[in-house]
Amino acid sequence: MQNIPSDYVAPTDLLAGKIILVTGAGDGIGRAAALAYAKHGATLVLLGRTVEKLEAVYDEIEAAGYPQAAIFPLDLKTITEQECESLRDALEREFGALDGLLHNAGILGERRPIESATYPSWTEVMQVNVNAQFLLTQSLLPLLQAAPTASIIFTSSGVGRTGRAFWGAYAVSKFATEGLMQVLADELENISKVRVNSLNPGATNTAMRRTAYPGEKPSTNPSPKDIMPAYLYLMGKDSIGITGKAYNAQPL
Repeated sequence: MQNIPSDYVAPTDLLAGKIILVTGAGDGIGRAAALAYAKHGATLVLLGRTVEKLEAVYDEIEAAGYPQAAIFPLDLKTITEQECESLRDALEREFGALDGLLHNAGILGERRPIESATYPSWTEVMQVNVNAQFLLTQSLLPLLQAAPTASIIFTSSGVGRTGRAFWGAYAVSKFATEGLMQVLADELENISKVRVNSLNPGATNTAMRRTAYPGEKPSTNPSPKDIMPAYLYLMGKDSIGITGKAYNAQPL
């Protein structure tokens, strides 16, 4: 596993002129990443399920004077090939290319033994955390390949690198995410300027973390904003040429 350089500081113009799509952009790490990317010059495509949350992030970006963002409401639980194609066509008309894709959206599902896991919950987690990522990546790949260089970041987890009891579908979905990252990176390495890596945010003060660890004091973990250097590093020019790697946002 790779760690982001501990002294990394992103240049203020790191993402100037770049078009970056963030899934789950309305809250938590996705919101923090969208704001960080916009602050460093990128035009954001905010994708998520809840329009009100996306609009709030859009307003924050606008109020700060960053490049005007775009909103695309999509529910990854029900996303279809046709919706992905429509998104791609809209982005092609508006921007012509895509410089970055952060797969941040995900759901936790049930925390219980495999023996008692329910199939509907299992399939829902796989749909959001794996299938939707596949559909979006496949549809948007032509736009990413049209950019001079582009970065795809898949969100991983510690339990997607070493299995742990009672993490069920979530852990398995993150193992699948690592596999998708590795296969895609290997396929593109010698034929494309698109780099593909995974990033484990680690223990972070998010709604998902608070749900998974109800007995934990939230303030003991860093905020999403605190781990943004890793997201900037992998999305910006300083990581060009790095692909197929599994990164940690925080030292282990």
